[in-house]
Amino acid sequence: MPTLRYARNMEQSVDRIFLHFAVEKLQQFTSRIGDCLGQLDQQQIWARGSDNQNAVGNLALHLSGNVRQWIVSAIGGKPDVRVRDREFSARGDIEGWELQERLQATVADAVEVLEKVTPARLLERVTIQGYDLTVLEAVFHVVEHFAGHTGQIIFATKILTSQDLGFYKHLQATAHAEKMP
Repeated sequence: MPTLRYARNMEQSVDRIFLHFAVEKLQQFTSRIGDCLGQLDQQQIWARGSDNQNAVGNLALHLSGNVRQWIVSAIGGKPDVRVRDREFSARGDIEGWELQERLQATVADAVEVLEKVTPARLLERVTIQGYDLTVLEAVFHVVEHFAGHTGQIIFATKILTSQDLGFYKHLQATAHAEKMP
């Protein structure tokens, strides 16, 4: 028996289901990154074990740059102003609240673009960073890329704060608390 959400989505076209889910995931990940940034102080946001590691702050800048380049620019037609190397060379000069605002604004811009994508547009080809792919593939890549770095930020935040962030509290219900043998 399909869930109510699935049943409701069955009435929608595949393109709308895909794009709606992409938007939901980008917004969810942005919220989780915001939660992480809110729990870290400036030193923790920019902490790194060595020069070849990225701080949480670098990852937040990188996600903003990636979403802007791939969705807002390549799909939405806005100028591509990304300077990717700056995302990784930053060293603590941007406050956590500003990183959060930048990421939220970029994702909001991307949502505007995605809401206008038509089924035919999903099959159009775009070239981004030298890659030739469809708009659908570009959107999928951005969500997958965002998910990976969100996981890194969550992991770093757990290490830096020694706290459970509570994103999966709903799974700790009694029904899921079976003892292992």
